[in-house]
Amino acid sequence: MYSDIPLWLSIVMIIGGLVALAWSSGVFVDGAAQVAKALGISPFVVGMVVIGFGTSAPELCVSALSGLSGHANLSLGNAYGSCIFNVAVILGVSAFICPLVARPSATLVAGPGLVAISLFSMFVLRDGRCTRLDAGILLVAFAVLLPLYCWYDQRTKGASADSDVASSSEAGKKGLPLAVVKVLVGLAVLVGSSHILVWGSVDLAKTLGVSDLMIGLTIIAAGTSLPELASAIASARRGEHEFVLGNIIGSNLFNMLAVVGLACVISPVEEFSPYILRRDLPLNALLSLSILLFGLNCRNPREPGRIRRREAAVWLLVFVGYTVLMFLQETGRL
Repeated sequence: MYSDIPLWLSIVMIIGGLVALAWSSGVFVDGAAQVAKALGISPFVVGMVVIGFGTSAPELCVSALSGLSGHANLSLGNAYGSCIFNVAVILGVSAFICPLVARPSATLVAGPGLVAISLFSMFVLRDGRCTRLDAGILLVAFAVLLPLYCWYDQRTKGASADSDVASSSEAGKKGLPLAVVKVLVGLAVLVGSSHILVWGSVDLAKTLGVSDLMIGLTIIAAGTSLPELASAIASARRGEHEFVLGNIIGSNLFNMLAVVGLACVISPVEEFSPYILRRDLPLNALLSLSILLFGLNCRNPREPGRIRRREAAVWLLVFVGYTVLMFLQETGRL
């Protein structure tokens, strides 16, 4: 599908694609949030669903286009690599900036929930391929789990300030046309920049003699996680710890179930690298478990815990070790 291009052009396309991807995802998320508020959707749903989906839109576009172009390992590597990057790097950097306060709904429910989803994904993909049936199972799981978690989180928070939703929606309706334009423009640039990014990445992998999986797990995974990184750092600086954890949890939920599911419904994967089942998904499960271990208040599990800089250091060191291991395995040195 993609013709060969010079190395310098591959690098330009990757850098340009990542920049356009970061900009367009921001415009898309901002416009989607404004549309949701104008229609009277609650702030919680905006944060968990609209923003969670918006920040995962780059992964969805890149994975779908990679699958359509016949690069299954790039498609799955992007989705699972983004999950690993989200916890090990984004949460790690955020906790280094400011220790994170973790609510019980994040540590006791979301952490084990992500572990269960990782193990469930390993079971569904155990034969080394992802058919449309497998993808449909992942999408059904997503459709069931997301509303359940939203309901539980709202229940544990109790009454919120939803009384302001009506007034804010009235004010937001005036800016609805501009918000719709933002959504359409953001989505168009998002798809176009994803196309450019995949093209440049595939050609770079060929030139360097490395696998699509390695490019997907590193450059593409980090690049498509830029929206989460930017929002997490900004939120950590403002002390909005709940948003940092919620954004990462929501993003990983989308990546493992919706992104992989939709990408494989569009283009089923007949065979993917065995490293996904042996290395990437198990590490993803362990990192998800670490959210519980690091964020749990051992003295009183019903009270919020705190993720400090030493836990952040563990996450970052794990990511460095994982990257080295992956490089050695993908280049045949181990």
